[in-house]
Amino acid sequence: MRTKPVQVSFTWSDRALALFSPTRAAKRYASRATLANLRRLYEGAQKGRLSDGWRSSNTAADSEITAAGGLLRERMRDLVRNNPLAAQAVQVLVNNMVGPGIRPRAATSNKARNKKIDKLWNEWAKACDAHGHTDFHGLLSLAVREMIEGGEVFALKRPQRSSKGKVPLQIELREADHLDTSRLSEAKDNSIRQGIEYDKAGRRTAYWMFPDHPGDTTSAFTRRLESIRIPADMVAHLFERQRVQSRGVPWGTPAMTALRDLGDWQLAEMVRKKTEACLVGVVLGEDGDGGASVAPTVEDADGNQIEQFSPGMIAYARGGKDIRFNTPGHSGGIAEWNRVQMHIIASGFRMPYALMTGDLSQANFSSNRAGLNEFRRMVDQVQWHIIIPMFCERIWAWFIEAAFTAGLTDTPDIPAEWAPPKFESVNPKQDAETDLIETRSGFTSLPQQIAKRGYDPREVVEEQAAFLKETDDLGLVLDSDPRKMSRAGLAQADLETGPKPEPSSSTAKDET
Repeated sequence: MRTKPVQVSFTWSDRALALFSPTRAAKRYASRATLANLRRLYEGAQKGRLSDGWRSSNTAADSEITAAGGLLRERMRDLVRNNPLAAQAVQVLVNNMVGPGIRPRAATSNKARNKKIDKLWNEWAKACDAHGHTDFHGLLSLAVREMIEGGEVFALKRPQRSSKGKVPLQIELREADHLDTSRLSEAKDNSIRQGIEYDKAGRRTAYWMFPDHPGDTTSAFTRRLESIRIPADMVAHLFERQRVQSRGVPWGTPAMTALRDLGDWQLAEMVRKKTEACLVGVVLGEDGDGGASVAPTVEDADGNQIEQFSPGMIAYARGGKDIRFNTPGHSGGIAEWNRVQMHIIASGFRMPYALMTGDLSQANFSSNRAGLNEFRRMVDQVQWHIIIPMFCERIWAWFIEAAFTAGLTDTPDIPAEWAPPKFESVNPKQDAETDLIETRSGFTSLPQQIAKRGYDPREVVEEQAAFLKETDDLGLVLDSDPRKMSRAGLAQADLETGPKPEPSSSTAKDET
């Protein structure tokens, strides 16, 4: 877009200075022109008639969340409950970020210790839910859903009594509403803002939470309405940081207005169609008593006055002699307009249009795959920068600490490797060939390829070794055994009993 040139006036002070020092006056005028051009480059910062309705503020992220966070959560939850697009968007994001689960593996140099820790984790993960509903992967799925729908979620560490051979720990999830945002204080050594307590260095030291949900409909006499202090080392706070902020907001916030407007428009369009279908025809004409003009009363065939319309109805006006049929109107471009609005909503949720709507008519194979690649990069970023460090690693540290306290491990310092779920391939054959080429070329290792698919490399190798030993004992030769069959399906030569290479001429002369 072409812009108008900046007009920099030559003021009386410039003229006065030019009489005594033309060089300084020229430099001064050039500097003013340069500043004016720099201001012109930031057109978004200009004020005028076209930007009169643009309201903005320079408030801190926490101040904005304090004012709007609660209402944003309420509206997003209402949309997810009642709007199919919002419900589908949240479900697709959870499916791709968590899927069947993000699985850890102990990563020490001691293989026996790793195997023992992995076994303890698998047993503990089955019953780690403090409410007894699901396992660790179910808790993780619910936590990510709460982060997307409500903006944030809290996981609480619940130590248990020691039990022989079991890790004494459970995890409780709490929604953002449990945080007592009315708790505010400023002291010399610490402060409380939005129910979160900080030390003088700005680190979190505690959370003030209601034991019961403030929106619970049970009797106020049985609910505990006083918030209690929970140390920060017993809480894992999962949320996305888009600025330097302390709390999160729902992911679909940019699409809320578009979702609401689209729902209202679809309802209005439905009412318009029903209204058009209500009245089919009206019998009109003059009354028989002297031709006097009387306002007609709409009646049915039995002479009863009509007070409401129904589809396919023919209405009779008193003294009718003629019949007229209504012609329903037609609004063009409905599908195109609806599709554009859904594209906007999908962008607000940061996901491809096809995944949110299931409409693949506007995408071919290449464009769909390119869109999925960008979406998967975003999912990888969320998994490795938000979900794993803010939720999974915290719970792993609690698990190792509880296991060490119960005497089930010999060290409290056991790192973990996390394996997010693999993405379903759009072209499985081509992707499998690419993985094979990368592995044979040394760009990746076989354990990395196994872990990328969501499996434990150690378990896969041990299972494969046991299976191959069993097939050898039974005398079976499988096409999938690379020791005995080549990629082309041909039998491999036995390296011990196969034909030996012929000696070279120099070797033969030496032997003679």
